[in-house]
Amino acid sequence: MILALRALGLGDLLTAVPAVRALRRAAPRDRLVLAAPAPLAPLAELTGAVDELLPARGLGALPRPAEPPGLAVNLHGSGPESITDLLGTRPARLITHRHPGLPDVPGPPWREDLHEVDRWCRLLEWHGIPADPGDLSLPAPAEPSPAPGAVVVHPGAAYPARRWPAERFAAVARALAGTGRRVVVTGDAGERRLAEEVAGRAGLPADDVLAGHTGVAGLAAVVAGAALVVCGDTGVGHLATAFGTPSVLLFGPTPPERWGPPSGRPQHVALWAGGTGDPFAAHPDPGLLRLTEADVLAAARPLLGRTRERDKDGARHA
Repeated sequence: MILALRALGLGDLLTAVPAVRALRRAAPRDRLVLAAPAPLAPLAELTGAVDELLPARGLGALPRPAEPPGLAVNLHGSGPESITDLLGTRPARLITHRHPGLPDVPGPPWREDLHEVDRWCRLLEWHGIPADPGDLSLPAPAEPSPAPGAVVVHPGAAYPARRWPAERFAAVARALAGTGRRVVVTGDAGERRLAEEVAGRAGLPADDVLAGHTGVAGLAAVVAGAALVVCGDTGVGHLATAFGTPSVLLFGPTPPERWGPPSGRPQHVALWAGGTGDPFAAHPDPGLLRLTEADVLAAARPLLGRTRERDKDGARHA
């Protein structure tokens, strides 16, 4: 049995998909268990690599599997807590980064300058397991979208530093609704009030506020069926990458070179004004605030234009 630890959020799981699939290819007959938050189970299933999700929230509370794993893989962080958690499962072998607090555990040094996808692929390669950083795509979920062909505006983010102001999202939503597309506002239950504010400022109907009405599977269906996604540096942006949905992503204070979509995919436009800062700060990053509504609309309109052309071609060939 292989136990992979990634007890983090939506975007964290999606950036680890290439590494998880590499583990599956390296040991196709072994049971692959992913320790991650229970709500992410639908996405774990879409990877086609995970046999079981072991519910885990954060560090220090990793449930022990029924048997010691033959291989434990730290896809969570640099340690030492994540390394200690996995050592507690008594694995026959452990793949992890090296940490000075645990000098007897081998691994490559942790590098801050790597893209998150590359980080985990390089970790496996250091331990002799080849991995493809481009292996990010997911099949569309079986659940139908409640808003097929809509523009998705997702104003929330995990920390205030990464949240573009609600009034700016509203201005973008209003302008994109003016193109004739339906615009929906997404988020989790805790972001419902923010989504309602954005929709109200944009003049959108109440039915177009989907925040709090979709779980992970439903949100994935919305993004997979969308014409365009507009959001900050969030898991929803990684969903757009996974499903190939055109997206405009607003970055700050973390540069897209660390968490953005891969290069060579023109359907994803990452906006960044330059400069780095604290991604966990209590106020929007100054660099993020340098991005304007005009910047976002200038990136979004060509993507929507190409989507319309694809829709027409599909209709002609249907």
